[in-house]
Amino acid sequence: MHDIADEASPHGGKIRLLDIARETGYSITTVSKALNGRSDISPATRESVEESLKRHHYVRRTTPNKKQRTLEIVFQNFDSLWSLEVLRGILRKTKSQGISVTVTESGDRQHPDSSWIRGIMNRQPLGVVLIFSNLTGHERDMLQSKGIPFVVFDPSGDPAQDGLSVQADNWTGGLLATRHLLALRHTRIGIITGPDEMMCSRARLDGYTSALAERGIAQDPELITEGDFTTAGGYAQAMALLENPRIRPSAIFAGSDLQAMGVYEAARQLRIRIPEDLSVVGFDDVQTAAYMGPALTTIRQPLQEMAGVAAQTLIDISQNKTVQKKVILPTSLVIRNSTRELDS
Repeated sequence: MHDIADEASPHGGKIRLLDIARETGYSITTVSKALNGRSDISPATRESVEESLKRHHYVRRTTPNKKQRTLEIVFQNFDSLWSLEVLRGILRKTKSQGISVTVTESGDRQHPDSSWIRGIMNRQPLGVVLIFSNLTGHERDMLQSKGIPFVVFDPSGDPAQDGLSVQADNWTGGLLATRHLLALRHTRIGIITGPDEMMCSRARLDGYTSALAERGIAQDPELITEGDFTTAGGYAQAMALLENPRIRPSAIFAGSDLQAMGVYEAARQLRIRIPEDLSVVGFDDVQTAAYMGPALTTIRQPLQEMAGVAAQTLIDISQNKTVQKKVILPTSLVIRNSTRELDS
């Protein structure tokens, strides 16, 4: 059971669970559940108990020696080479320090469902790396109540001002990809973005449009399509861009290597040769990009390094070290065989 902060109770001495229960009208069991972040009470009940605790200046106390030598990684879907690269980066960082890793798969592409938080509250890891997710206020309060720090990896929206996050320089990546194609004399450049609500997707698109603007080329809405960072999504959007020869672009910037794989398949079915008839640039530089046929020109997003930074940040916090709250790592162009200069 939790200790209570040094606030006087109506009977003198420290505030007790019984005092909070009497004030709120709930049972001691219900108050204890709220204190421990249990999910089997209603939000209204939890809020009432929390308000009572705040009135009495209660501060939850954590016991450091109960923390496990474990980092928790929460993926919405662990089903791609991208996810494997992230996990590999975390494992490389934690292995040498004797820290184990627990992987949770839960929810959709933006936010995990509610089951993940219950497991973490029970396991009490050193910290949590959240992939593509931003926390609700309630989830943030639950983690903070147990003293469990978290890092948002490649946040889907603007990260909280006081939160920890690690991401890549997506805008520069979009700029470099498009500049490369422009240097090869392509002017009709299609783009398959990721989901529009994701910050990384918008940043890559902004880099693309900035590179076009440098050359005085206006955006063509027919050449901008929204994907979902999957191979199937890349295939569907590439078919939309390539099926009509009249409006067909001479190059496509795919917002991820997985989407570029879909572009390759669409081109194969339409008998369009890469790079002779179509230049393709991806984004991420996952391990298989160099072995595609032809090898994929792409923007290298340092996924393993980013994951390592996220893991080290949480380890440093557990050792009471000062950490950088927001880390942005550089992206770079990797030129292979999927792009060529456009014939005059």
